[in-house]
Amino acid sequence: MGDRNVAQIQDSIGSESILLPQVFDGDACLPDLPRSVIPWPGAGTQPQIARCLDRARAHGGWRWPDRPVVFVSDPHADAEGFLRSLTAAGVIHRAGGRIGLTGFGQRARIVLGGDSLDKGPSNLALLDAIAALRATRADVHILAGNHDLRMRMAVAALRGPRSALREHLFVRMGRKILPALREVLERFVTKADLDALPDEAACKARLLPRADWAERFERAARAELRPKVIAKETAKLGAKLEKFDAECARSGMTCREILAAALKCHQVFFEPGGAYAWFYDGMDVVARSGSLLFVHAGLCDSMCDVLVNEGPEAVNARYRAAAEDASLGFYFGPLANLVRTKYRASDCALTDRGVGALHRAGIHMVVQGHVNNHAGQRLLAKRGLLHLEGDITLDRASRALEGLEGIGAGATLIFPSGDVIGLSRDYPSAKHFAPERMS
Repeated sequence: MGDRNVAQIQDSIGSESILLPQVFDGDACLPDLPRSVIPWPGAGTQPQIARCLDRARAHGGWRWPDRPVVFVSDPHADAEGFLRSLTAAGVIHRAGGRIGLTGFGQRARIVLGGDSLDKGPSNLALLDAIAALRATRADVHILAGNHDLRMRMAVAALRGPRSALREHLFVRMGRKILPALREVLERFVTKADLDALPDEAACKARLLPRADWAERFERAARAELRPKVIAKETAKLGAKLEKFDAECARSGMTCREILAAALKCHQVFFEPGGAYAWFYDGMDVVARSGSLLFVHAGLCDSMCDVLVNEGPEAVNARYRAAAEDASLGFYFGPLANLVRTKYRASDCALTDRGVGALHRAGIHMVVQGHVNNHAGQRLLAKRGLLHLEGDITLDRASRALEGLEGIGAGATLIFPSGDVIGLSRDYPSAKHFAPERMS
């Protein structure tokens, strides 16, 4: 643990030496970053967490990553929040608008926990920031989030033959990607792209499902969706159609421009050589390191079985293959459940059978994004499995809606020593969790 790029700071936990990152903040963006450490609130007093720790001990104990892991999740198109989080974690140094890796950053594994897209202020600026990080030769692992999946499904729905199961997906998924489409329009769409499209009415018809869609969808979906889900989907689509014109007007784009941008997205994001093809090409849905599983949202019994019997790469391969031609059967199924679940009754179920299988395979904690928290990271038991929620509300759009000031910054650091540190500018102290040293 003798790392030149971290500062050893004593705290009130006792004689333990807790690692906080040494921050190289040449642009002076992080004056309110916490520099004291406290035991993780509630970790030693909640019976549900104690039971999870007991179960981990009963199944071989903990295995920790062989090098530090830095988990940053849900940047939601806020490049500055993302870069400040990497700075707060001691991964990069910034000065004069340029970034470089610190010594600690060269050794760390950086896991981006999903939901890179949507909300704002700029999707492409966030992707450019990730590209700049990759250019430093940082070890970056990108996980899929539900917002990233929605972009893929919305764009794919406008290409190829129309079908009852997919022709509504742009309206279903596309409202939140309109700001991203505006950015693609401004940076990549040419006059020739627009001239190749038909008139405004024809382009609008291509964006919308046909008038008889609901009847055809109900028939076609019976093979892969429950009746309750079908009814909810048709009702939801009706509500979205009522708002469609207003949302297009709010975006400042015509239907021709929206269609041109969506079609250009396929070239930019999904064709070989596209400017951002690396983003989806390199995207996984799960990553394992020792006893920790990194995923955007959570698990179900079906995915536990695949993880245990075939390994994370099998889950990732299945996800990538299915996401390329996704319908709602995939969206509501166990693979997309990895990026969508909040363990609701309508989600694919995680039961004690799946949790037990994970523990027997040595997986004792899920590190996730997806659920944003106003006071830094949270540690809690879900369905009897320990979860660390690492979405700390980075993006300015969410922060403004939720009454948080300024630009977010924070990260979860996991060390080979078994120390876990939760950093957030919205919590006055860093939180420390060391499960092997808890009775």
